[in-house]
Amino acid sequence: MAGTTAQKPQRRMRPCPICSKLSTPDDYPFCSDRCAKIDMNRWFTGSYAIPVVETDDIDESNLPED
Repeated sequence: MAGTTAQKPQRRMRPCPICSKLSTPDDYPFCSDRCAKIDMNRWFTGSYAIPVVETDDIDESNLPED
């Protein structure tokens, strides 16, 4: 099959998590580079955070024994 190029399977278009427009293949899962940068800025400034349980706050009496 000379001359054919393999194409990547296309992802389903989903709403952009920032502005709700449909995402584009080049900027997936965002609709544009601008929305991707807005999202990255939110991570850098602490607007988004992953919850963490501090080990000092855990009551060890409720933990299963080995």
